[in-house]
Amino acid sequence: MANITRDFFIGLSNNHFLNSQAKKWGFSLGADKFVAGTTVDSVLKAVKKLNAQGISCTLDSLGEFVSDKTEASQAKEKIITLLNEIDREKLDCHLSVKLTQLGLDIDRDFCIENMKEILRTAKQYDIFVNIDMEDYAHYDETLEVLEDLRKDYGNVGIVIQSYLYRAEDDLADLKDVRIRIVKGAYKESEEVAYPDKTDIDLNFLALAKQRLLGDTFTSIGTHDHHIINELKAFAKENNIEHDKFEFQMLYGFRNDLQNKLADEGYNFCTYIPFGDDWFGYFMRRLAERPQNMNLVMKDMFYTEDSKLKKGPLAVGGAVAAASALVFWCVKSNRHQKK
Repeated sequence: MANITRDFFIGLSNNHFLNSQAKKWGFSLGADKFVAGTTVDSVLKAVKKLNAQGISCTLDSLGEFVSDKTEASQAKEKIITLLNEIDREKLDCHLSVKLTQLGLDIDRDFCIENMKEILRTAKQYDIFVNIDMEDYAHYDETLEVLEDLRKDYGNVGIVIQSYLYRAEDDLADLKDVRIRIVKGAYKESEEVAYPDKTDIDLNFLALAKQRLLGDTFTSIGTHDHHIINELKAFAKENNIEHDKFEFQMLYGFRNDLQNKLADEGYNFCTYIPFGDDWFGYFMRRLAERPQNMNLVMKDMFYTEDSKLKKGPLAVGGAVAAASALVFWCVKSNRHQKK
């Protein structure tokens, strides 16, 4: 059932109609709960609020699989604007970028030049830039681009996905590179990726523990409190200082746990996406952890004191997802008729 739910959400992430409808109406239907607006100003406001709570941030200007050089150049300029504003506002914040947004599918050298311009600006401000890992079709090329960039820039890192069989070997090769460990959110062949959630979770824990015993800073990207608790205990047992790692979660999810970890003295970073192109991103997050739909549905249909905003609604798994999609489509159709 878990694999069916995962495939369902990944399929939705590639649905062009739903993507277009989401861009048109998403922020009137509650997308702002997990995407911090569409502008640089809106996302900076979110960063300031989280910084005031002792939480650092990483920003993702949404967009990927770009096939036009003009669009890729515009994405680069937006990212540079972000860097300038982060420095001007003296925010506790770094960036997460996708190579396909910066032209990897168009021309590799063009993409690398875009990244070098971003890294030059970030280096001036002492800001770290993390390259988000995308689907497996781009995996080797992404690692090759990282290797090229690190010849001149030390302020760049990468993401390792625990659902890949090769993750442990790649992690060992990247022992001197700042890493974010995640589970992975694309539909991949069983030839390259674990199909079962239990195996993915076990590999995630193994990778995280391996990194914690090393010397390079690591970001641990998970909402799973069981995994978090086990890693907290592991760090304590092995006298691992808090300044060697951070926990990361997505904007809008498990805010109570985010604040709790920050209050306990752990480094904590919130991954904040912003922009119109939010639907594919969000569906992949649900594929990664379908339980997140319960949180979204609760927020959409229940008040803070757990009272129904609307009529009774079954919440859970694919039923909740279908209900949310119906809600979005009905609302968007109503807007179109007005």
